[in-house]
Amino acid sequence: MPSSVIVTLDPRGVATVMLNRPDKHNALDLQIFDGLHDAFAQLAENNTVRAVVLTGAGKSFCAGADITHMQHMSEASETDNFNDAMVVARCMRTINEFSKPVIARINGNAFGGGVGLIACVDIAIATSSAKFTLSEVKLGLAAAVISPYILSAIGQRQARRLMLTAATFGSEEAKQLGLIHQHINDQELDQAIDQQLSLLLEGGPAAQQASKRLLHEISNLNSEDRDMITARTAKTLARLRKSPEGREGVQAFLQKRKPNWCP
Repeated sequence: MPSSVIVTLDPRGVATVMLNRPDKHNALDLQIFDGLHDAFAQLAENNTVRAVVLTGAGKSFCAGADITHMQHMSEASETDNFNDAMVVARCMRTINEFSKPVIARINGNAFGGGVGLIACVDIAIATSSAKFTLSEVKLGLAAAVISPYILSAIGQRQARRLMLTAATFGSEEAKQLGLIHQHINDQELDQAIDQQLSLLLEGGPAAQQASKRLLHEISNLNSEDRDMITARTAKTLARLRKSPEGREGVQAFLQKRKPNWCP
């Protein structure tokens, strides 16, 4: 049986994580969630990995939850359903908190949990023909475990509308909402991804990871934590200035050469 998640790594240190159920439009079941979690957990430990591209096989990015699996879980106990939902929640959190840059290569439609995956990455680029929907309410369900990431990506006001209506929207609206950063025709999708990867590979790996950690920490603080935010940001900058990577970056700039992390 072919793997439902395929991971490849190129010489640049760019990993591709591909959902591989094209006949099911990459619908999400436990096997895919386990595969995604394990893939990102292993890539986090691989020091040669600089960035990750998340995409889908075939014509769709991700059709959301596998209906057959959902039907099976409707007959299971509440405890079993909770444990199943925790697998989903753990996977989403692992991707959202992944330490290195992640790009979603949205090669087709994304529904339900597929939209959640997009909301968990750092950069999202879609084909102009892609359609999106948070379709859970049409099944009598809620976009529950993905809701924190949807809120972070598009804000509560837009999330209310889309989660309550399950309205389908296109790539232009997805860009306006902030769900994706760019949409482009199918033939130019890979070129657009490579452009973003080229930019990422010019950045210091440690600096990028520190930036992601800092943004996650700041986004979880409230207005009463301004002093903590001020101190935390100052400490991050001070630490990076003194780090080998920081010193190398400044010296490379002054010497008009590429820093040693650039390909």
